[in-house]
Amino acid sequence: MRKSDNPITFHIPTFLEYCEIEKGLSPISTRNYDNFLKIFTNWLKETGLANLKPHELTPEHIWNYRVSLSRKKDKHGNFAKKTTQNYYLIALRNLLNYFAEKDIISLPSEKIKLPKLTDKDKAIKFLKFDQVEKLMNMPDLSRPDGLRDRAILEVLFSTGMRVSELVALNLRNFNVEDLKKGKFNDEELTISGKGGSTRTIYFSERALQWLAQYLKTRKGMQSPLFINYKKGGDEENDNRLTARSVERMMRKYATMAGLPVEATPHTLRHSFATDLLQKGADMRSVQELLGHKNIVTTQIYTHVTNPHLRDIHKKFHSGEKK
Repeated sequence: MRKSDNPITFHIPTFLEYCEIEKGLSPISTRNYDNFLKIFTNWLKETGLANLKPHELTPEHIWNYRVSLSRKKDKHGNFAKKTTQNYYLIALRNLLNYFAEKDIISLPSEKIKLPKLTDKDKAIKFLKFDQVEKLMNMPDLSRPDGLRDRAILEVLFSTGMRVSELVALNLRNFNVEDLKKGKFNDEELTISGKGGSTRTIYFSERALQWLAQYLKTRKGMQSPLFINYKKGGDEENDNRLTARSVERMMRKYATMAGLPVEATPHTLRHSFATDLLQKGADMRSVQELLGHKNIVTTQIYTHVTNPHLRDIHKKFHSGEKK
């Protein structure tokens, strides 16, 4: 093991390259790590620790950083959720694992403890179908970006995609001319999701109809399916709409619709899964549609299955009969 003469912040760009090349993480996952670690580097600068070296990092530093995260507020004045704090700490853990991999002396990653999540923290937020419909009706359909937004909302709810998967879609994934002519075959795509795993997603006819309306207003042959109409878009990537832009768009429409929850793209993913289970889909099928590697991850939707089991008990159990 060796001591590094360079500060922690110096190693982060190389760590991100390591994530993408050696760990095989997608560019989106790597970018997320970059964003999460920026919170840590900003904290180092604010506390006069910008030149802190890996071997100088102590448990006290980690504790002070955790305190800072717990008191951190967003622009709306809300404290960071424990789940969000965990993302920041997991990114830092992985940086320390990288130091260990490269024989750079630093604090062991297990010294970073994650906040314990309560049942309330773990509870998922989802929309009922009438609330989804209300959200869908918010975009201004007289505008090209309004048609785009409606298509995005429909596709998210139809497929259960993550927002990172949605913005990665390209025109070549679809038979654009058939869609414009109203030829809606049973559209399905194989996509690469979280951790590089692949799965098949399915589009409802309704989602394809709105996608077709959006495509009729699309000008140019830029490769992304969903583009940013505003100036200052991601020109290096053909003005591809970013995940953050979709998140902002959804927050705006959720506020306009007066929804009781702060709807995000992931809220629609939860709503997609909830809708399937309420209609009688089994947990294993929903697991595959969501792209979860482990059924345990899908079991967060017990808010749906538990009432269903109660109904079965009342209907079939002998003890319920008078």
